[in-house]
Amino acid sequence: MARDIDDVDRRIIAALVADSRSSIRQLAERVHISRSAAHSRLNALIAAGAIRRFTADIDKAALGMTVSAVVVVKIGERPWPDVRDDLAALPFVEKVQAVSGDIDALLTVNAPSNTELSQVILRQVHEIPGIVSTRSLLVLDEVDGHRPGS
Repeated sequence: MARDIDDVDRRIIAALVADSRSSIRQLAERVHISRSAAHSRLNALIAAGAIRRFTADIDKAALGMTVSAVVVVKIGERPWPDVRDDLAALPFVEKVQAVSGDIDALLTVNAPSNTELSQVILRQVHEIPGIVSTRSLLVLDEVDGHRPGS
C-alpha cells in the first residue's frame, strides 16, 4: 500500500541522499525530530518501498572508468525481460532502460578504455539474441542534477 510522503519524510530522504551512512541520532538532528520519530519514520519509508537500499556514491573516474557512452538499442522479436536481463548482465553496463518512441532501449556504459567500451558495444551487445541495431553516443561531459529527495 502506498504511503503518503510528507515534508518531514522528504527531509529524511534528502538527508539520506546527502549521507546514507547517517545514524538515527544524526538523522533526527538534521531533520529536527526526535530519535524515536526518526527511527519510526525511516522504518515506515523502508517498509513502504520509498527507500529501497542504502548505497555509496561512486566516482567512476577514481575506479578507472574514464569512457562513457549512451547506447541506443533497437530490439526485434524477443521478450523485453529476456533482452533486458541479458543486457544488464554485461560488464560495464550501468543502466538499462526501456523507452518510448522509435527506439526500444537506452544503455549507460562506463568502461576503462575505448577498447573495452567497443568490445562491449560492438561484440557483446550485438551477440544478444533480439538485438537488431545500436547507435552509440560518447559522453563528453556530465553533471549530476537533482536526485529524488534532494
